[in-house]
Amino acid sequence: MAPKGKVGTRGKKQIYEENEATLKFYTRVILGANAIYAAVNLLVFYSSSTVWTWLLLMFALAVYVGSYRSMSAMAKPVFAEDGNLLDGGIDLNMEQGMAEHLKDVILLTAIVQVLSSISSYFWCLWLLAPARALQLLWVNFLGPWFTAESPSAPEEVNDKKQRRQERRQMKKF
Repeated sequence: MAPKGKVGTRGKKQIYEENEATLKFYTRVILGANAIYAAVNLLVFYSSSTVWTWLLLMFALAVYVGSYRSMSAMAKPVFAEDGNLLDGGIDLNMEQGMAEHLKDVILLTAIVQVLSSISSYFWCLWLLAPARALQLLWVNFLGPWFTAESPSAPEEVNDKKQRRQERRQMKKF
């Protein structure tokens, strides 16, 4: 049974602490995925690593850096000169926020990177990210725009109104 009344809001300090914990968790995910990938592909199978191995690692690192820096910029707290917390930053754990999509990108990249230690074909799973972006674009913007009902057609002008308009046009000339 759902609780009655207003849903409790979280304070600045709680948002700040949760953001710090979230950033710490995703730092560990990124480091763990890179450690596994480096251990398997660059240490164990170093002789069979190709240029693609390095390029895909650089791609994953670029995705990690971009997503993580965006999240940390969103969660940047503001402190007063005396050290008091003025703003805890944007809540990274808020549902349906941009941070949720950034966290999904980090997790998808980590999963794909670890699975690519088994086979390089797992990098194709990264195509799920643009597929999800297109799905969100369709559901939130394009679909409603294309399927929206057209405004009601103007009423057909009856003969009397049409003749009146024609007379007014003739008077102007």
